Amino acid sequence: MKNRKAINKSGFQTANVVIVAMSHLVHDIFSAFLSPLLPLLIKKFSLSYSQASMMSMLQNLPALINPFIGAIADRVKMRYFVILMPSVTAITMSLLGVAPSYTILLILAGTMGLSSALYHIPTPVMMKKVSGSRLGMGMSFYMAGGEIARMLGPLLITSAVSLWTLEGSWKVLPLGLLASFVMYFRLKDIPVSADISRDKGDSQIWKELKPHLLFFIGLTGYITSRGLMSFSLTAFLPAYLDAKGYSIWLCSAALSILQAGSIAGTLLTGSISDKIGRKTTLLIIAIVSPLLMFLFIRTSSFEWMVVLLLITGFFHFSPQPVLLAFVQDIPTSRPAFLNSIYMTITFGISSLSVALVGLLMDRAGLDNAYFISAIIALAGIPFILMIKPSKKQGQ
Repeated sequence: MKNRKAINKSGFQTANVVIVAMSHLVHDIFSAFLSPLLPLLIKKFSLSYSQASMMSMLQNLPALINPFIGAIADRVKMRYFVILMPSVTAITMSLLGVAPSYTILLILAGTMGLSSALYHIPTPVMMKKVSGSRLGMGMSFYMAGGEIARMLGPLLITSAVSLWTLEGSWKVLPLGLLASFVMYFRLKDIPVSADISRDKGDSQIWKELKPHLLFFIGLTGYITSRGLMSFSLTAFLPAYLDAKGYSIWLCSAALSILQAGSIAGTLLTGSISDKIGRKTTLLIIAIVSPLLMFLFIRTSSFEWMVVLLLITGFFHFSPQPVLLAFVQDIPTSRPAFLNSIYMTITFGISSLSVALVGLLMDRAGLDNAYFISAIIALAGIPFILMIKPSKKQGQ
């Protein structure tokens, strides 16, 4: 009873936090299909790494319209986008295996990117509402849903390919539609509209950004420095291991192991940042994760690769709940708009990063691309020092 009262006093609504996190899991399971399918799609359509990276880039390109989505989200109910977009993502990603041409692959990837943008803008604001004063913990649950999805997604699609071949992998689609249908009954009762500010100054919306420019510049530098390493590990890890002679199952298993580490990291770092501060947490991660990448490149033992991927996943992907909490901590009447700025930065840099990783791998080779990405990740440390927390944020 004591614990329940403490949770109630903090405003942390456990059931609703779990529901929003589950919604994230449902959406991101299907968005995680592309990476494990890349080796097969590369062989099927005789693609270069640069061409393959274009699909991942198009998944992130719709982020350029995120500020407009955020502006709308602060004035209208976005609940039904949160409910419907997981179905759109499930449809587009389930059809990758039956796409007749590279052009259709690009269209499917771009459509999924738009669906993802419409989903990811309002959901952190929903999580802020149901997390109360324990925002870091709430964002950890939210991001853990996404990380669990990125662990299960490769296993699901690889199992489908093994059972039905690449062309038959569309048969997982009913699972996505059913999950979205079930989530509708769970999400429709969360009062999202209470999150959405309906203040008068719509013409002044961009003025909300001005006081926080230094914060977002620091955030941009930090996210940019991490971009190449992030996409070397996620978008191209199966291709990296495939080139070293490992089977498609081991390649997908390695990706799932990486995501397993990231699940643990995202579950813990939000709460840790509530206690030791957002900036301190980011500094520790920025120092440790590139060092782990260097070790991963040097090892030739698959067993040691597994260990290093698990630890690297824990550190490298754990900043996400901290960054989301950082943004949602900002005192503003436009939470969805400011979140959309963060998402634009994140996904915009992701689009550029994944394209650069593909080019780098074509020009410098896989191992060199991984090494260079780790060097660049260390450059994020000065940008963390630039991030000035708001009065509500951890120091």
